[in-house]
Amino acid sequence: QRLVKAKDIAADPLRADLTKQLRMGKSGMIEAGGKKLFLNVYAPTAKLVIVGAVHISQALAPLARSLDYDVTVVDPRTAFASPERFPDVPLIAEWPDVALPPLNIDHYTAFVALTHDPKIDDPALLHAFERGCFYIGALGSRKTHAKRGERLKAQGAKDSDIARIHAPIGLPIGAVSPSEIAVAIMAEITAQLRLPKEKEEAA
Repeated sequence: QRLVKAKDIAADPLRADLTKQLRMGKSGMIEAGGKKLFLNVYAPTAKLVIVGAVHISQALAPLARSLDYDVTVVDPRTAFASPERFPDVPLIAEWPDVALPPLNIDHYTAFVALTHDPKIDDPALLHAFERGCFYIGALGSRKTHAKRGERLKAQGAKDSDIARIHAPIGLPIGAVSPSEIAVAIMAEITAQLRLPKEKEEAA
């Protein structure tokens, strides 16, 4: 019996099996070297941080919770970030520089920016870059995203940071309504979390 931490998987002789089980988030039996081994997976609950208490977020938050994500919605605009619009969802009606640091955002976190307001989305995305989120997505067309990228680079972001943003956000399923867009976003997050990288890129 031995313990393998996530940071040590790449150097482990069972790295392929360990990576697969960790990606699925499930314990399971494997066969290696003619022996059957049981891998117990202990992974934190995945988190979803939604910046922007908009209509899409109203559909996305309960959908993510149904998939066992810990969800938090951040929006300094109190008219949007209200318990009436987001029942049973943790809300933080503060600007990103105040709201995000206490959330302990990490590589088990999916991060989406949905306000269309650079004053809110841009500092939020800069924070996400620093925290190693497994998924970063932002609302907007390719033209809007190109302008966003220039703004972020002017604030110190690298090209590699910009490349991590999924924009336009969500899988291209022809989504139109807020609920459909939420499904597209959650599908893309799931692909990023569960699929091997080469398959995720083809999704």
